[in-house]
Amino acid sequence: MLIQDLEVVLKVAEFRSITAAATSLDMRVATASAAVKRVEASLGVELFVRTTRQLRISPAGERYLPQCEQALQMLESAKLNVREDLDDIDGEIRISLSSDLGRNVVTPWLDAFLANHPNVALRSNISDSNIDFYRDSVDMALRYGSPNDASMYGFKICNVPRLMCASASYLESNGIPNSLEELKQHNGLFYQLRDIVQDEWRFNVGEQSHKVKLKGNRSSNDGDLVRRWCVAGQGIAIKSCLDMADDLLNERVINLMPDYKPTPTELWLVCPSRQSITPTVRMLRDFLREQTREVLLKLVDAKVLEKSVLK
Repeated sequence: MLIQDLEVVLKVAEFRSITAAATSLDMRVATASAAVKRVEASLGVELFVRTTRQLRISPAGERYLPQCEQALQMLESAKLNVREDLDDIDGEIRISLSSDLGRNVVTPWLDAFLANHPNVALRSNISDSNIDFYRDSVDMALRYGSPNDASMYGFKICNVPRLMCASASYLESNGIPNSLEELKQHNGLFYQLRDIVQDEWRFNVGEQSHKVKLKGNRSSNDGDLVRRWCVAGQGIAIKSCLDMADDLLNERVINLMPDYKPTPTELWLVCPSRQSITPTVRMLRDFLREQTREVLLKLVDAKVLEKSVLK
């Protein structure tokens, strides 16, 4: 019994049609029909009940086919594990990235990853909009926040504190806020998510939480633009520490009111299903964890972040 024959049988069960299964597998109907007959002959039972008008799964098929599917998945998983052990990765990385993180932080990392794995190609989708894995033709998404869809499968890459930042030029002209009341007098630079301007900022101080609503003359649904405004001295912004790491380390911006900690987030690599996790995905996951840890360590050494972020 050939594995390819079992794959045909499962496709026939999915479509309840030999013709539709053959079309899906790009083969002749006669070839698909012969594959079904070979499997049934090997088992000594009929897996499908055929009539002139329809095809349905037999009682024997109801018992056999789920176990057959599990067996094929185990074989595929074993093949992927062997290839992973050999570091034999290839194919195309089709990844969705948020604008600021993707353009300014992750893209140079992906360049290095491709240099180390010349058989891998990259297709990068950069947008702050919600991703649809099937509509947008991507295999994975690197996003802030854990996946909230139970059908998705994800890997946590790292903890990501968010920081309130402004440039030295802005602070020289407008003063440095030291309290929430003073902060209200400053110009906020706001991120806009799904037409909602995030002008209410939340902070944790020890065990207490605070929120403050700011005024500002700039908002955008592009996180990179908010960062650029901040560096250019247009106001105060709350941003991911990863997005602002280079600016912080090179003193283009300053971390304000460090005792007031904006709500933190996490960075996740999300895939549409467990089956979509290939050796390339796993290797990229580990690579991203290494790269983000290096950035966080630099911010810890610069006293911008606490060491607990590395846990």
